[in-house]
Amino acid sequence: LYSAVTGHLSGSDSSLYEYYSKDKTNDVDLILSCGDLKKEYLEFILTMSNKKLIYVFGNHDDKEIDGGICGEDNLIVENGIRILGLGGSFKYSGNKNQYTEWQMKWRIIKLLPKIKRAGGIDIVLCHVPPRGYGDLQDYAHQGFECFKWLLDKYKPKYLIHGHVHMNYTYNAQRVIEYNNTKIINAYKSYKLDY
Repeated sequence: LYSAVTGHLSGSDSSLYEYYSKDKTNDVDLILSCGDLKKEYLEFILTMSNKKLIYVFGNHDDKEIDGGICGEDNLIVENGIRILGLGGSFKYSGNKNQYTEWQMKWRIIKLLPKIKRAGGIDIVLCHVPPRGYGDLQDYAHQGFECFKWLLDKYKPKYLIHGHVHMNYTYNAQRVIEYNNTKIINAYKSYKLDY
């Protein structure tokens, strides 16, 4: 069982912080963070749960998490599960961790040798969803087209993202199917079986 968490710097899941109890993470093997959470929040969960944490950056953060494993531009194998990390958002203001479509595609291209050596991908851990699958129309919340190419080519079981809060739109979906991949919006927190 894996737990994914995301939010905004001020929108973390208070049940995992203010109301934390060990039983909330007893059945969790690994914590995945999709970015834009306070460093202190993630370090608290990491310390209290005594579980491994793999994280990527959102468009509002860039601080390393003490004790966590940064998955940015990397493929990490944890218990035989291949996790590809691609944080950041679509470029809309020029701040750090924002990318054009071409820049994100180039990040993926540079990871292809690692993906090939690992024999594929099981989970894509990112900050934004693929274009048209859980994103919004505005530049700030737009997804990447190249993520669909990645899913078509490697068919991971999951793509887990944050960035688009479930309360941004009345018809937000937590889980969307794309071919054989489940695209999960991990807003606040979400537990999944692998």
